[in-house]
Amino acid sequence: MAVQTVATESTTSSVSSVDLGPASGLSCRECGTTFPLGPIFACAECFGPLEVAYDLPLGDPEALRKRIEAGPANIWRYAPLLPVPADVADKPNLNPGWTQLVKADNLARELGVEQGKLFVKDDSGNPTHSFKDRVVAQALEAARAFGFTTLSCSSTGNLAGAVGAAAARAGFRSCVFIPHDLEQGKVVMAAVYGGELVGIEGNYDDVNRFCSELIGDPLGEGWGFVNVNLRPYYGEGSKTLAYEICEQLGWELPDQLVIPIASGSQLTKIDKGLKELIALGLVADKPYKIFGAQAEGCSPVSAAFKAGHDVVRPQKPNTIAKSLAIGNPADGPYVLDIARRTGGAVEDVNDEQVVDAIKLLARTEGIFAETAGGVTVGVTKKLVEAGLLDPSLTTVVLNTGDGLKTLDAVAETSQATATIKPSLEAFRSAGLAN
Repeated sequence: MAVQTVATESTTSSVSSVDLGPASGLSCRECGTTFPLGPIFACAECFGPLEVAYDLPLGDPEALRKRIEAGPANIWRYAPLLPVPADVADKPNLNPGWTQLVKADNLARELGVEQGKLFVKDDSGNPTHSFKDRVVAQALEAARAFGFTTLSCSSTGNLAGAVGAAAARAGFRSCVFIPHDLEQGKVVMAAVYGGELVGIEGNYDDVNRFCSELIGDPLGEGWGFVNVNLRPYYGEGSKTLAYEICEQLGWELPDQLVIPIASGSQLTKIDKGLKELIALGLVADKPYKIFGAQAEGCSPVSAAFKAGHDVVRPQKPNTIAKSLAIGNPADGPYVLDIARRTGGAVEDVNDEQVVDAIKLLARTEGIFAETAGGVTVGVTKKLVEAGLLDPSLTTVVLNTGDGLKTLDAVAETSQATATIKPSLEAFRSAGLAN
């Protein structure tokens, strides 16, 4: 199948009969024009981004709730709400999801948040140790449906590993593209699965531009780019974070969420998932606030929010939080809309604050977050101190990856306390006995 990008009648008619469960088509986020399901991501009318539209199982929320609870302990428990076939759990996939929602009372005490009100959604427990397994699992099912044979992506690191692992499990070829200067841990993890890993000289935005050229070339025939021509389906994987958080809270909406921003897709899809749960009657409707978190060295959405702008001006990334280092975030304007609509905010922290927050989370809750997790915890601290985040309300902070992938960020200040001879006398002399 040819790689498609823009929706037209001719490019979508051949794939309109694919089985993607409750997914009924694609809808333009800007003008509302609808199209059949296909490997496309841009509207033919206005070039706006396309979203998956659904025929959701309305009418009996209690029956749907029981069906979900009886499902597997992964994202496929939510198959009735996702663009996947009904038998998705029987197909070879990494089956991510159902990660821990940790009640973070120790961290709450440090931040001045009321006990029992702060939670960390720790997505480092996914198969390749980041939330990217969720979105790739979704994209893989779309790739199967559309007959692709190669799985690809542009990546700041975590996505490359997730694509490589998912392709290996499913029997796909993979070829992924990354900036040449990524953290070594992420390079190794992306390469170990046996697919092709290509470093591009430049930053993530340069990698993304190259992939856009490849998609339009005959060389891209049969390639499913999970975050480009499969992007509408890929993005739906982030909704499962919203579903899990609410189910793990006893089918209740959180009052406040702090979510990292790279492209902004995760934040927008979590909001979409929350609204779907309300529409389905699975949770009671109530106000909630969404806060976005960025690193100061790549904070185009935060800068726009603080300036009161609707347009996000691109920046050249310069931060240790490389998984968030997207200087021209595709969903940036939609993040601004959501933060303002919900009464939230978008804030940023510098690299020193990121490192301090990584160590704070590790010291208080035993969770070793990668730099993106340091961003969300650091921003949470900043929001509490500024009075923007209410410490008396239920708050969920996202950790999207494992700190073992970004060891360099904390290696210099995280070394052995002492090196001693193997004797009690040496132990006492080092002052470690008390």
